[in-house]
Amino acid sequence: MLVLGVLSSYSGMGWAAVSPSIQDDLPPGLSQWTVARDGTGKFFSLQEAIDQSVPGQAIWIKAGKYEEDVTVHSKENLTIIGAGMDRVILAGLERVGTLHIGKWPYGAKHIVIRGLTVLSHSGLAVGIFNGSHILLKDIRVKGMVFGQQVQDVRVEHCIIGTSETTGVGLVDSQAILQHNFIHDNDHGVAVSGSSQVLLKQNVIVRSLFQAVRVSDSSNVALIRNTLVHNGGGIALTDTSQGKIEGNIVGEGKIGILFSPKSQTTIAYNTLYGNTINYQWSDAPQRAGQERGGQTDLHIVPLFVNSDNDDFRLQANTPLAKIGGFPFLGALPSIE
Repeated sequence: MLVLGVLSSYSGMGWAAVSPSIQDDLPPGLSQWTVARDGTGKFFSLQEAIDQSVPGQAIWIKAGKYEEDVTVHSKENLTIIGAGMDRVILAGLERVGTLHIGKWPYGAKHIVIRGLTVLSHSGLAVGIFNGSHILLKDIRVKGMVFGQQVQDVRVEHCIIGTSETTGVGLVDSQAILQHNFIHDNDHGVAVSGSSQVLLKQNVIVRSLFQAVRVSDSSNVALIRNTLVHNGGGIALTDTSQGKIEGNIVGEGKIGILFSPKSQTTIAYNTLYGNTINYQWSDAPQRAGQERGGQTDLHIVPLFVNSDNDDFRLQANTPLAKIGGFPFLGALPSIE
């Protein structure tokens, strides 16, 4: 079972603001584990610092661009902190994927990585393999995040986009994605295999195809996400299962696409501006109204400025205090 944590709301003007800057003053003891391209740290290479780390270690990355292939495997209780997503950039060198966390047959457990940008290399930015208890927070990813056979992965307060395929892809994995901005990918999030995934209060925009695609026997809960300006909203294929509540799904071709063998619980979503709100995958000519939520709404949300990615709700939004939710979608209304 996926446990719903306490979620904080965003502040600032939409998604233009980056993660909070991390202070240059190093916590006690961390100065001995500093990575710096200018030679002022103990390590010049992040990989060297990771290789020499021991359980409970924290590694601080000073500002700069690090062109190297980084792998975290056979490690436990390791924290990697960058000076800020606009100040630390990881760029791959030779292999597919700039940052690997875990690898077969070696895993990685209780790993925290935050405060940096990861660039795609050969089609992959971040790969998580055979790991557990992984947290990615306050990270910008320019490319794809892919996880396979991982448990208790959390992706929080990240900006993920411009992948030529999928923003976040998960196979046979357990994960929570919350408070992320996922943009300009072929698919926003693709979940397959026997995965169990919670998506809560994410904004997913400008996907060429669906914002969220669920396939095989995966089980996904979508709670209070904002999915707009995508080719489609949510697609449930094969024998997948979905709990879809409190979302905003708008301005796409098909709001929610159902496979006849999929199972869904739908309540208190708003679907607006779609060519078709509900549809069966095996019978495109037949709308799936009977599969849609009886409590769903079909009204315009009134965003502050969706053209500039500000998906906060206006003060007079009709989507406040509905179905037990303080508001529908990912972001609250302005004061």
